[in-house]
Amino acid sequence: MKIYTRTGDRGDTSLFGGQRVPKDTLRIEAYGTVDELNSILGIVRTENAQQDVERVLGKTQETLFVLGADLATPRSAGGTELQRIEAMHATALEQEIDALDAQLPPLKSFILPGGSPVAARLHFARTVCRRAERAVVRLSRNENVGEHVVIYLNRLSDLLFVLARFANHAAKVPEVKWKP
Repeated sequence: MKIYTRTGDRGDTSLFGGQRVPKDTLRIEAYGTVDELNSILGIVRTENAQQDVERVLGKTQETLFVLGADLATPRSAGGTELQRIEAMHATALEQEIDALDAQLPPLKSFILPGGSPVAARLHFARTVCRRAERAVVRLSRNENVGEHVVIYLNRLSDLLFVLARFANHAAKVPEVKWKP
């Protein structure tokens, strides 16, 4: 299979199901941002030494591929045997959040993004996740994306925040409290 097809040379691309759309549509922006998030998590994994963080990020990257395919396939596309983001995906994130958060000191103030290199990159991933969430919300105003996609992204940004705190805690790097 060739890497280049030349079919997108004029600024359009194909969705799963065959429909051609401009590369700057909301749907492409949404799943492109999810792809960007997945790439950042790959970078985090190259620097991470914590087994719990690795386990969570590995599962998360797999689910982000499901999410990307979900967003790349309009609900109106018939005949697709595609896994979609469901309530169970957000529930799994909540379980991870609760398990990790139970190992952390209580949060009593706002903290600044940063700390260890892994934590800083997880905070960056969190902001990209929020951007993906905003893109999906915009898309959902015009097209059916399913009821669980926005919930999943919202919960994922929470998980990334807790993972950043966990990475700092494990590395014994203090969090920097915001002092207004």
